[in-house]
Amino acid sequence: MNNNTNSNNFNYSGYQVVRGEFFAHLKEPSITFNNCKIYVNSSCLNKLPNTEFIQILVNKEKKKLVVRPCTEDERDSFCWCSKSKKRKPKHITCRIFYAKIFNMMNWNPEYRYKLIGKLINSNNESIFVFDLNAAQTYRKIYRNNISEHSRQPSFPLDWREQFGIPYEEHQKSLKINILDGYAVFELKEKIRKDIKDNEQYFTN
Repeated sequence: MNNNTNSNNFNYSGYQVVRGEFFAHLKEPSITFNNCKIYVNSSCLNKLPNTEFIQILVNKEKKKLVVRPCTEDERDSFCWCSKSKKRKPKHITCRIFYAKIFNMMNWNPEYRYKLIGKLINSNNESIFVFDLNAAQTYRKIYRNNISEHSRQPSFPLDWREQFGIPYEEHQKSLKINILDGYAVFELKEKIRKDIKDNEQYFTN
């Protein structure tokens, strides 16, 4: 006797898609903010094995960050990996960008923040999309008068009462157009405008 029931009428209304951050994700693409530096993990490099240069795009309204592969000669491009035979992620110093993101998200500059992203196809190109609102926070703790970051992440308070976002919203969350509201951010720090204000942000 076959107990399986076939139905084309299953309704996802009322379901929440459980957040990927609640599971082990060693092989998922991620980007980390720590000590005035940003860096991706090896998974990002492995998913785009022929990419050496990228651009960072930020949508201030949607609070999303995009890592877009590009060529070396494109404006505001920078190298995201070592050029050795075995590629490794580069830790990129970017004080102004770092301060602007932390100010926008009201993050604590003493903590480390990690974002889990997804590789998607948009406008016929592959990009990584990261939700700044879904950051994992690694707080600073003190042991024997020595500071270090906790190995256990903290999550946003509003995640406590939910497994994830509703199915309908989840389906729309990564359908983006990178030309819609995103701005390429200059990480090379050629422009020193407002640098004193950004440095003051870290000392307050």
